[in-house]
Amino acid sequence: MKKTFAGLALGGLMALSGSLHAADYVIDQKGQHAFINFKISHLGYSWLYGRFNDFSGNFNWDADKPEASAVKVSINTTSVDSNHAERDKHLRSDDFLNVAEHPTATFESTKVEMTGDDTANITGDLTLNGVTKPVVLDAKFIGEGEDPWGGYRAGFSGTTTLALKDFDISMDLGPASQEVELIISVEGVRQ
Repeated sequence: MKKTFAGLALGGLMALSGSLHAADYVIDQKGQHAFINFKISHLGYSWLYGRFNDFSGNFNWDADKPEASAVKVSINTTSVDSNHAERDKHLRSDDFLNVAEHPTATFESTKVEMTGDDTANITGDLTLNGVTKPVVLDAKFIGEGEDPWGGYRAGFSGTTTLALKDFDISMDLGPASQEVELIISVEGVRQ
């Protein structure tokens, strides 16, 4: 069984779709149908939004055994994009993502727990800035079915909140900016 990360919220939710067999999916990032976004408070006055433009991953799921589902994602942290070149340069520095030493972040699921008919908690290990910590994704099944090109797709969304200090990001942005929210939307193509 393949394991997969990025998309972060995919693995166990596939079980929600009602397919009869376990299947492997590749995240359709190149087709612009998957996104890893983030938001963080700016001084408590507004939100700063950004994304990672380059990531890959896959997931496996089994409707009969959702607990056996898995997801694995790899993110190129140098692809951080907040729509401001100077800020992105700072985000890549050792004040934040330290991409010179840690150009890749990864997520690999370790447990899938169904919380409703179309929701799940996906626990996994997130490695960011050289630090590995367990995180839980609050995931939701969006839908599945055949696409116009003869393939079969399934989609999920998920969120989690990270404390910057947990990943050795020590830049002090003020009391309102100690956590960042990850917002994930993933569409996978069945293999």
